[in-house]
Amino acid sequence: MAMAGTQVPVIAIDGPSASGKGTVAAAVAQHLGWHYLDSGALYRIVGLAAGDRGLDLDNDAEISRITLNLNIKFDDDRVLLDGLDVGQRIRGEAAGAAASRVGALPGVRHALLALQQGFRRPPGLVADGRDMGSVVFPDAVLKIYLTASAEERAERRYKQLIAKGTGASMAALLRGIRERDFRDIHRAAAPLLKCPDAVEIDSTAMPVEAVVARVLQLFQRR
Repeated sequence: MAMAGTQVPVIAIDGPSASGKGTVAAAVAQHLGWHYLDSGALYRIVGLAAGDRGLDLDNDAEISRITLNLNIKFDDDRVLLDGLDVGQRIRGEAAGAAASRVGALPGVRHALLALQQGFRRPPGLVADGRDMGSVVFPDAVLKIYLTASAEERAERRYKQLIAKGTGASMAALLRGIRERDFRDIHRAAAPLLKCPDAVEIDSTAMPVEAVVARVLQLFQRR
């Protein structure tokens, strides 16, 4: 008998920008042989699409409307928007800033809810984002709140950009991370928060492998 969607186990990993959620979630999913949802990519795609159309990033009605009609597909390592690979474009700082703005819009969050929940398929799902445990998958079998100091997160982003050959300013990155934290925490719709039943992991001084091992250990205990 096929497993009902709500019976498929979910590990929800939430936390602020550049806390390592995506890297950890993808590694945990690979270890378990589960599906992986990078919810931030969806908001980056929406921000990118809105920008390409010249829309005001604070116009909830217009952006919600286009969100419902976007053709988004994840094909192995490729991210497709209307058939075009936008994987590189959505990883830029501009796309991240746009994602933070459109992510504060209630209509956009509602428009993406069903799409995100559709990733819940057997044998299981590891989902990372800002509201995976609080809104999208409140019945997750394990909820993680992954954080790190703003300075550490800015340094990680700086190293990523330098490795890609992109110029970066530590001061600007730190300022941007703090601004995104403020927006994400104080937005009215699904703000970034630590669920009461989530386990907090501070990754400031932890290598990725140690964080992944900790998440798997916590899951095995459930």
